[in-house]
Amino acid sequence: MDEPVFVIHGVGNRDRDGFMMTVGALGASAGLAVSPIYWGDLGADDTFVDLALALRHSSGLRDEAPEDADAVEVLTALLGGTAAAGLGMDPPPPVHVGVRDALGSDGDSGLRTSDWNPETEQFVLQTLAEQWSSTRWLSSTDDEALLRETGRAIAEAVTSEADDSYAGLRGPGADREKQRGLIRRRLANLDRVAGAAMQAVAGRVNHSLRTRYGPASTRFLGDVLVYQRHRAAIQARVREQIAAVDPLLGTSPDHRVRVAAHSLGGVIAVDMATAQHPLWISSLVTFGSQSAYFHLCDPRGGQLLPYRHEEPVALPPSLARWTNLWQPLDVLAFAASRVFRLADGTSPLDVPVRHIASAGLWTHSEYWEMPQVTTAIAEAMRPAD
Repeated sequence: MDEPVFVIHGVGNRDRDGFMMTVGALGASAGLAVSPIYWGDLGADDTFVDLALALRHSSGLRDEAPEDADAVEVLTALLGGTAAAGLGMDPPPPVHVGVRDALGSDGDSGLRTSDWNPETEQFVLQTLAEQWSSTRWLSSTDDEALLRETGRAIAEAVTSEADDSYAGLRGPGADREKQRGLIRRRLANLDRVAGAAMQAVAGRVNHSLRTRYGPASTRFLGDVLVYQRHRAAIQARVREQIAAVDPLLGTSPDHRVRVAAHSLGGVIAVDMATAQHPLWISSLVTFGSQSAYFHLCDPRGGQLLPYRHEEPVALPPSLARWTNLWQPLDVLAFAASRVFRLADGTSPLDVPVRHIASAGLWTHSEYWEMPQVTTAIAEAMRPAD
């Protein structure tokens, strides 16, 4: 019978029973015997980590400015600083398209409707150009749909005959001062609505970053720091749990182990396989891991030399095969193939994993549920020909 695949978890795992169940499900899906290696109790103490995270504060007073300062900070970052003030630019092309659509000018075909008035179109566009610098939010966005609808709304307001007070504004003899005032007010209203909507979205992003991604990132850093200081103790835990299955496993080229590891667990596995007294691994699968990144920043030691320009780092024979899975939206996942070379001269196999929409932005913990990961592990653990 084949020896089990040892599965090492990554950062922030403090649920031993949950990890055991997850690994069991992974093994059943992959058709593999698996043996979980849990080390979370040796990780960072994150009981009070929330105390170090900055929180949003609001007095709740009604006379406070309605602007969400935190959301403005987020928008300023996302828009490259342009959210802080209008840019003073002319209305971009989508605004012109919206105006022409509303006034009966077909910009695509060049055809005009029977009641199209070129003077009105020119006046609306000229007035928008004069007033555009007064906007804060509309002049800070390049969203074509929003800008086009803004132009359309302005033009329809000017030409609408539903409001008796502005009846007759459509024709050449219309009161241009009334039109100019209408455009100015309507543009200000639309800018205010756009700002409220943009701040609402940015506020939700900010809240999500702080409440979900902030603690997750902090726990990642906490476990990394603890591992750097207590590497020997965590690696000893891994060896103990492998030896509990068979004391000879991983001790020599004739008694290699198979390992699948997530996140920092992959760093642990690579560190052990490249140590002076290595853990002998026949096949390693890492997912969402950082070995290459860490080695480039601070060489890991053991049998590994520092990276030199255009000279990949040679891995020892103790690591025979390595498949490295990464998810495009996982900011904690790194490629290995350009940094390392296996002893046989080939590169580790980097395999991108498709994004699952339901995972949202924080995808680092989603690998366990991805069928592509299960398939990749099953394929990598097959005996070599």
